[in-house]
Amino acid sequence: MIKALTPRGFLMLMLGGALATIAFELYGEVVSPSLGGSRLAPVPLAGSVFRAIAGYGSKEMAVLLHYIAGVIGYPLGFALVARPLWQKIAPRMPWWAVAVAFGCVQWVFALYIMAHLIAGQPPFLGFTGITWAALYGHIIYAFVAIGVGHHYALSRR
Repeated sequence: MIKALTPRGFLMLMLGGALATIAFELYGEVVSPSLGGSRLAPVPLAGSVFRAIAGYGSKEMAVLLHYIAGVIGYPLGFALVARPLWQKIAPRMPWWAVAVAFGCVQWVFALYIMAHLIAGQPPFLGFTGITWAALYGHIIYAFVAIGVGHHYALSRR
């Protein structure tokens, strides 16, 4: 059974999503390229998804789509789907292991479902450097977002 999401809980989800999106952006724009990895390009990817759905391109809508996914979409996906599954299937699994798994699921969603099936890009963007940078970026995102929620839950005890 899914517990009701309180207004405070929803705000914490959004805070976690916002902080996680910042971490994702920092990793993708600064850390990965500094370590010799690829620079992430989530806004152009969101733009190709928007173009495939709407039939026209809009950089502003691409930016909006990227931030809505990061601040609201992925956190709600965790709260309404992944967290209840975690509590039902593996309640003793530590939160950080769940974050790694959820980051991998986000990566599949972003690079296979959205980029390939909807936007027509090669599956997982052809398994190039950006593929692996995106995997690490999504795991970092999930680690921050779920970590904020975990900290919030501990503070409520």
